[in-house]
Amino acid sequence: MSFARRGVIALAVLMVAGSASAAGNPVQGRILANTCMGCHGIPGWSNVYPTYRVPKLGGQNEQYIVSALDEYENGNRKHPTMHIQASALSKQDKEDIASFLTQAPHSPEEAQ
Repeated sequence: MSFARRGVIALAVLMVAGSASAAGNPVQGRILANTCMGCHGIPGWSNVYPTYRVPKLGGQNEQYIVSALDEYENGNRKHPTMHIQASALSKQDKEDIASFLTQAPHSPEEAQ
């Protein structure tokens, strides 16, 4: 086997291994997301101040959820409750939650 071919194979193995280790665990994410669903899983729920509809998270893009949680944690997105919640999560926790929510129904009604 040529040196170049072995290099391509090694690179492919590293890419697969790297993506597998970065993936979230949806089973663990379901457990961790229980807190999220207290607001994000209630149909028609609104935030008190400032008043706005709380977004539903089911079916969202996984990377979007992780990025949003990172932004709440570092203060670029302003919401005191979300800042506290996101700050309590590890990077793996965020990936697990995102993995679960990506697979979750868009709304509680769809889960039935």
